[in-house]
Amino acid sequence: MLEKRSMTLAGHATSVALEPEFWAVLERAAREDGVSFASLIARIDAQRSTREPEQPLSSACRVWALARVQNSG
Repeated sequence: MLEKRSMTLAGHATSVALEPEFWAVLERAAREDGVSFASLIARIDAQRSTREPEQPLSSACRVWALARVQNSG
């Protein structure tokens, strides 16, 4: 089941819906990297905006989380 979270990115309110497993990876990554959760999502958003601006933020978060898990193993 998708879990929706609201946040502000670059001064604009937005919401992202992800499965709890993806949220868990993102939360753990923020802790491990010593950044706030909002900062991590902003970083993912900035990367998405330069690489694939048409990609939905939720998809970018999933791809980022998957890459993080694959690279940590």
